[in-house]
Amino acid sequence: MAESRQYWLFKTEPESFSIADLEKAPLKTIFWDGVRNYQARNTLRDKVKVGDGVLFYHSNADPSAIVGTATVVKAGYPDHTAFDENGNHYDPKSDPNNPVWYMVDIKHTETFAAPLTLPALKQERQLKDMVLLQNSRLSVQPVSEKQWIHIHKLKQSAITRS
Repeated sequence: MAESRQYWLFKTEPESFSIADLEKAPLKTIFWDGVRNYQARNTLRDKVKVGDGVLFYHSNADPSAIVGTATVVKAGYPDHTAFDENGNHYDPKSDPNNPVWYMVDIKHTETFAAPLTLPALKQERQLKDMVLLQNSRLSVQPVSEKQWIHIHKLKQSAITRS
């Protein structure tokens, strides 16, 4: 029996890497590197699979918001940026023979016409159990199928209101 599609929320600061950057990437695809939290690493390494849906979230933005979606196109593999001594994500504890950090590849699927802001999401009763709304600082978070569907309904109503 095939595993069902799962859903995730990936956080990024837009000045570091934005949904527009993903949309402009070659083939609209990028490796999601630089995750340096063990719980998020374990999720990328062990749980995120090809075909999974990703909510793309701009954190530390004004306002912080879900701004689009992506699809996972390559499952977890060692984050090679941890091996680059001159890179921003270098970690001397990680080496190619014993990697500590992992990443996945994602492909842009949609940029929302209107961002779904954190304050607006907090007003949604159907999202009250969403990890994002529990003050989680994790950069990779699970999203339930019901939450994924509700967010897409919100996206549609945001378009009609604007």
